Amino acid sequence: MNWSLGLCGILGLLLHNASADAAPEISEGLSLLQHRGQDACGIDEKAIAKLIGGMGVGHVRYPTAGSSDHAEAQPFYVNSPYGIVFAHNGNLIDSPSLLQYMDATAHRHINTSSDSELLLNLFADNLQKTGKFRINEDDIFTAIGGLMRQCKGAYACVAMLAGFGIIAFRDPNGIRPVGMASRRTNTGRDYLFASESIVADALGFSEWEDVKPGEAVIITRSGVSKKQVAAHATFAPDIFEFVYFARPDSVLDGISVYRSRMAMGDALAVEVERVLKERGITVDVVIPVPDTSRVAALNLAQKLNLPYREALIKNRYVGRTFIMPGQQMRRKNVRRKLNAMALEFSGKNVLLVDDSIVRGTTSEEIIQMAKDVGAKKVIIASCAPPIRHSNVYGIDMPSRTELVAYGRNTEEIAEAIGADLVVFQTLPDLIASVRQFNPSISTFDCSVFTGEYVTGGVNEDYLHRLESLRGDNVKNKVAVNLREGQSEGDRVNGFHTRVNLVASGGPINGADDTVGLHNTWNIS
Repeated sequence: MNWSLGLCGILGLLLHNASADAAPEISEGLSLLQHRGQDACGIDEKAIAKLIGGMGVGHVRYPTAGSSDHAEAQPFYVNSPYGIVFAHNGNLIDSPSLLQYMDATAHRHINTSSDSELLLNLFADNLQKTGKFRINEDDIFTAIGGLMRQCKGAYACVAMLAGFGIIAFRDPNGIRPVGMASRRTNTGRDYLFASESIVADALGFSEWEDVKPGEAVIITRSGVSKKQVAAHATFAPDIFEFVYFARPDSVLDGISVYRSRMAMGDALAVEVERVLKERGITVDVVIPVPDTSRVAALNLAQKLNLPYREALIKNRYVGRTFIMPGQQMRRKNVRRKLNAMALEFSGKNVLLVDDSIVRGTTSEEIIQMAKDVGAKKVIIASCAPPIRHSNVYGIDMPSRTELVAYGRNTEEIAEAIGADLVVFQTLPDLIASVRQFNPSISTFDCSVFTGEYVTGGVNEDYLHRLESLRGDNVKNKVAVNLREGQSEGDRVNGFHTRVNLVASGGPINGADDTVGLHNTWNIS
């Protein structure tokens, strides 16, 4: 079986000046996407200096189903037919049939359990069908169109063709984000592809434009070509990008993440007020669970005319617990990550605001911390509805049975996490909070809340197979193998990434493309 990597960040950069090096800006851009994955990020200056070339592709990775093997760090590369570097964010749901095709018909061997490598080889196979020694934009568009007819799932991709240019494309439903921007220089225009607009802002690019669903974009030093290469499908960007994953200073599909979270807070305030009144409970203070929920919590507090206090202080040198592999690691890191200020909790009825409640691990630990420092009552309000279903489009939701809301009503969820009361945002209110900023989007992927999958092709058999490769029981087994297979010297608390670069008109350069700190894990 082949399953994809998880939520990731992708980036492609082409500098008009072919003698300039793209690596430093790719490194900086990846650091701005590190919230999207920390399993393959980081790069050191010595390695950057070795990476010569005026265009390149980069990737930060969070692994979902499968393994955390650093061999799956992207970008991937094939040298046939033309020398292609490829990075991807998302998940395919028809991987088994595609693998069979690759083996029996295309005769291409897939070395890892990554959908990204599978997509790369599908793209290469479609290009090879042209039978041309030199290809043009029309050939590339035809190849991507063929890939989209073969694949089902969510994918935002960037690629680089040696000596040609950079490419981006997005699945027909536009589930995962990717956009482009440009920057004027003395010699011409530089171009950027990235998962989020914040990369363009920070690197001095402007005219941000989202790649449309089913669209492919090719950029060379001669210009930009765009083409719709897939048949019309329902545009359904993933609403969880706005709830949690994207940076608040990003704009995705014309929607400000920050403004959408403000609106979530306003809508949640109405629901909280209704439930509190119904239960006869009063609240003394609103406290956000940092960092994602801050924007919503502040708006909620203002709307309810309640004091807002940032009383959970975060250690910024500990990563996001949601994207940490393994339940035990997440549980241990909650208290390492947060400290509750007793002065703001003691003797008070506290309303904690969080972006969502997934496994319940973080919520349970924080609620206990609040009670340990003297909180009388702890109510928790979630900006998202209860999550009861698997995500199959590239977000590392655990198996359904590991979701705290699975098979439980609101009262049972509160009991499971130790809260006096839990209040969830309603799904219509969540959708309205996001959609109001771009009414042209009529549908969002809300499958983790509804169990309805916009691409089709997701049945109970598929979900069981997915869950057999997902979840902490699988990842813990991998972690045990890693610990048993590595020496003391290999235990480096660092990251691994690949940045592939190419100079204009030439082949991939001979510099080492594996850079940064990484564990030399040995998985048998």
